[in-house]
Amino acid sequence: MQQILWVGIGCKRGTSWQLIDLAIEKVFEENQVCQSAIAGIATIDTKASEVGLVEFCNLRNLPLKAFSAEVLRCVSVPNPSTITKQQVGTPSVAEAAAVVAATQLNFLFTDSLSISAEQLRVKLLVPKRIFQLKGQSGALTLAVALAAYCD
Repeated sequence: MQQILWVGIGCKRGTSWQLIDLAIEKVFEENQVCQSAIAGIATIDTKASEVGLVEFCNLRNLPLKAFSAEVLRCVSVPNPSTITKQQVGTPSVAEAAAVVAATQLNFLFTDSLSISAEQLRVKLLVPKRIFQLKGQSGALTLAVALAAYCD
């Protein structure tokens, strides 16, 4: 199967790979999408060494792409968060990271630029979803983007 989906993840410190795995399993099942289509995981650079993310990527043999807040805040997303903007400097991690990773482009973002998934020819397949389990530490936000597409 062609690997065309990028999963964007924002997470609290200490989120386990098991919670990440469970969240992806649930979202992909609900949306009738095959997990073998995952090209990789994307996040903000400050989470690039988060143990749960790194372990999940290692177990699934998936690349982990990380982007700066400056890059992520240039992406116009359907579900921005004021709290996320205050905490990490961008109104979106999961949706924006998924979209940027799925562009397959290496272009320069600037703060004066605001660009949408449609302009990047990427489809946000699953808008952000928040996952947390009672009795387990950690929480994550997950979104899925379909790599550059044609009309």
